Parts: sequence; structure tokens; C-alpha cells
Amino acid sequence: MTTNRATRRPPIHMIDAEADTLTDLALRTSARNPEVSRQLLNEIARATIHDAAKLPAGVVTMHATVEFLDEASGTDRTIELVYPRDADIAAGRVSILTPVGAGLIGLRAGQSILWPDRDGRERKLTIVNVCNPGSR
Repeated sequence: MTTNRATRRPPIHMIDAEADTLTDLALRTSARNPEVSRQLLNEIARATIHDAAKLPAGVVTMHATVEFLDEASGTDRTIELVYPRDADIAAGRVSILTPVGAGLIGLRAGQSILWPDRDGRERKLTIVNVCNPGSR
């Protein structure tokens, strides 16, 4: 039996304090945004959790600037991943409580993930570059 590698999710990593904060956020907003909250909780549950000092280099964290390719549209985008209160799509600040935000957290440069958009269509997102706070 062969496994379809395209449908498997890549390994992800998260900072322990961010995982706790994001879990609380997802639970608090689950009534308003059930699908993204569920997706985010699932990503947190499958992540390898690290102390901030031991997080592997180049992992998408909160406030990271992320360049990624949306392979469905061929669009290369650069965004900052932020908490909902700081979101401003015109300024390139995307909330963790959006499908794209929840899909990018924990990935590293070179990784791809098949992730549903707002309409439920799966899109392949590929991380091109990650610049974390403090490494700029």
C-alpha cells in the first residue's frame, strides 16, 4: 500500500507559550469562527512544542514575516502573522484566525501544506522564507 504524500501534513513546531495563547484564543472564538478554531486546535495538537530558546530556526511563529506561494493562484505573498486585534490586510498583517494564518503557523521554509481556503477548496501553500521577530 502506498501513501499519498500530498495529503499528509508536514511536521510543525510551536513555542509552548504561543501554543497556550493560541489554544485559549481558538476556544474563546469557537462560537464565532468554528471551522478556523477547529483547524487551529488540530494544528496545535499535532505540533512539536518547544521552549522558545529551543525552537528550530526558520519556523513560522506569531509576528513572523512569511513569504509563501499560493500554488493554486500562483501568487507569491509576504505577510506578518498576527493576533486578530493587530490584523490589517491592507498592511499585510494577517490574523492567525484566518484559514491562511492557521495553515502557516509552525511551518518552515521549503515546506508545503494542503490547506482549505474560506470556500473549503484545498490550496497548496509553500513557505518560501520566514523572518522571525528578533532575527530581523
